[in-house]
Amino acid sequence: MFGLGPTELFIIALIILLIFGAKRLPEIGKGIGGAIREFKKVKKELSSDTPEKNKASSHSEGAEPEVTTTKIEQKVKDKVLEQVPGVKKVIDAKKKVDKVKDIVK
Repeated sequence: MFGLGPTELFIIALIILLIFGAKRLPEIGKGIGGAIREFKKVKKELSSDTPEKNKASSHSEGAEPEVTTTKIEQKVKDKVLEQVPGVKKVIDAKKKVDKVKDIVK
């Protein structure tokens, strides 16, 4: 597994436990699990949409695949950011700071 033995994996797990603490580990695991679930969901959607898009793109070529890719990237980004603990608070704080900047200007 990635060239890491059981000893190295144990040391990494121990370091993660020391950094984040036992209370935050379930949150982190839940966030990572949700992110993986979203990746699989999007991958499944992409694989099921691919034959339809290939037929459509063979008839007319345009900027649609690029726009679709951008939308999918944004959707995945939003879902992943929602799943990671603490990131939502940071995003909310950034929005508040941006609002304050707009008011000050």
